[in-house]
Amino acid sequence: MTETKRVIDVGYLARVEGEGSIRVEVENGTVGKVEFGIFEPPRLFEAFLRGRKFVDAPDITARICGICPVAYQMSSTHALEDALGVSVDGQLRELRRLLYCGEWIESHVLHVFMLHAPDFLGFQDAIQMAADHGEVVKTALKMKAIGNDILEVVGGRAVHPVNIKVGGFYRAPTKEELHPLREKLEWALAAMMDSTKLIATFPFPDLERKYDFVALHHPDEYALNEGEILSSRNGAISVAEYEQNYTEQHVERSNALQSVNKDGEPYLVGPIARFNLNYDQLSPAAKSMAEEVGLKPPVINPFKSILVRAIEIIFAFEESIRIIDQYEEPSESYVPLEPRKSSGSACTEAPRGLLYHRYDIDDDGLITEAKIVPPTAQNQLTIEDDLREFATNHLHLSDDDLTWQCEQAVRNYDPCISCATHTLKVKIDRK
Repeated sequence: MTETKRVIDVGYLARVEGEGSIRVEVENGTVGKVEFGIFEPPRLFEAFLRGRKFVDAPDITARICGICPVAYQMSSTHALEDALGVSVDGQLRELRRLLYCGEWIESHVLHVFMLHAPDFLGFQDAIQMAADHGEVVKTALKMKAIGNDILEVVGGRAVHPVNIKVGGFYRAPTKEELHPLREKLEWALAAMMDSTKLIATFPFPDLERKYDFVALHHPDEYALNEGEILSSRNGAISVAEYEQNYTEQHVERSNALQSVNKDGEPYLVGPIARFNLNYDQLSPAAKSMAEEVGLKPPVINPFKSILVRAIEIIFAFEESIRIIDQYEEPSESYVPLEPRKSSGSACTEAPRGLLYHRYDIDDDGLITEAKIVPPTAQNQLTIEDDLREFATNHLHLSDDDLTWQCEQAVRNYDPCISCATHTLKVKIDRK
């Protein structure tokens, strides 16, 4: 009997944050419909912000995500500072980089070792993986805890930090409070160098694609909080020009808006985009390890995102050490500011990629309009294109193997759909 139709239907994606699904339909040997569905209900944070005081934005936006709250806090503070004409520099700027490094560490380590590594090692989850790779899991948990420690010392607590303020911080940490982190970071840097060598040996499925890479770029540093928006196809623009160059659209299968560039095409944000566009700004140890494991721009296999994230973890550890070593307590913990009717925007690099915020405020400092574009929304169409090409090139795989690797293709992006789902329902329909 000749196979005419084959359906890969993953009702609930496991090992991602939030609720999403995959559907791939194959008719007579040709891949047709490909859908990365996001069915989690809209959360309406932009509406929650309207009518609130601008100083409330960092605490409200932090609740969008428990894994990357700093990204939302930093994007909101930078956007509001842009609106009010305030510049935060010196040690306060460095503290913001340190806080962001802490978030990159805890988020990247969680994804690399607990959510993504099981795919490459043939385990259903990190608990099963720990039976054969117990030391790897223990080391990863210890490294993640160090990221949380940074968030606690600088941000006030590890989840939804409370010390972030428009204009700076409510309180700047002392040198004595930061110093105990240094020894932990030295250990973690060495441990991550060893772990990266292991990750480089993973069997990466075959897939190479031509992406439009988009990320923040800064001439003097690996961009976290500031810079211009750089596209590998369309060049550089200012953050203020974002909405003239990138637009959102709604599709029935997704409760998250999908983004396209000014040509109506999908693009890629996240670790691979940052690595390819900002390789020269990596820290010495991160660049050295990338060279040692043979990772160099352009990286065009999305399955190698796990290795790029490992390099970024090394960068975050090394950058944290640099900041702590040169830290001097600022005389003031924030820059004073006064509300006025204005509009401002900002982008920062969340662990999963470019995060855009824009706010309009009135003379009383109340938010009248808010716009937030998260990384996963920007990557949705690119994820679907990855699935389409991977499935087309791997139809010889069994249903189980093709389903597994299609799920893995989505987990390459560490999609942040919110409120992680830990169950999986897979339906294979052959006709």
